[in-house]
Amino acid sequence: MPRLKPDTQRARREHILDAAEHCFARAGFHASSMQDICREAHVSPGALYVYFASKEALIAGLVERDRQNFQSRFAQLAEASDFFAALEAIGNAYFVEDESYRRRMCIEIGLESTRNEQVGEMHRSVDSFVRTSFETLFQRMIDEGRIRPSHDAQALARIFMVIGDGLFWRSAIDAGFDMAKTIPDVVEVIRQLLNPVSEAAARRLAAPGIEEAAE
Repeated sequence: MPRLKPDTQRARREHILDAAEHCFARAGFHASSMQDICREAHVSPGALYVYFASKEALIAGLVERDRQNFQSRFAQLAEASDFFAALEAIGNAYFVEDESYRRRMCIEIGLESTRNEQVGEMHRSVDSFVRTSFETLFQRMIDEGRIRPSHDAQALARIFMVIGDGLFWRSAIDAGFDMAKTIPDVVEVIRQLLNPVSEAAARRLAAPGIEEAAE
């Protein structure tokens, strides 16, 4: 049998991950068998095991895919000229535009992380990556004089994680909840928490003494 091209291999791997995501969201990790995932993906067991040797390996693939997705979205947020507009956009992407089954799948993996140490390590690794990313960003914004919060960067990151977890849970379990209407309100609460500084004031804070020297 001829060897598949790398692009074809990646596409098949992503297709299997999509099928696993649907199965885990619909029936849970333990109730979803490898055979269920084969049927969902329309592939043979042999084809599945070429890419993933176990359900834990499938979870590892899903977790890494989510980490890469977050990293891409976060990079846009971190470099945005308007942080709060970008934050609202990323909130809509996660909680309005993305299919709700994806959030159910994330919750399922989170629950499994409390029972399965291998899954727990994966989950904690990504959780730590997300928290550290926001902590680093908030510290940079503080150092640049863009925000003047009452809490330090570590506390802000922890609070941010709790808000995000709440949004994930509510949007996953309550199909009738108006997340599109809620996201702007949440962003406004975060605005008050971060206490942004005007651009002119930020320049003065970042470079004290410039005006005095000019005089």
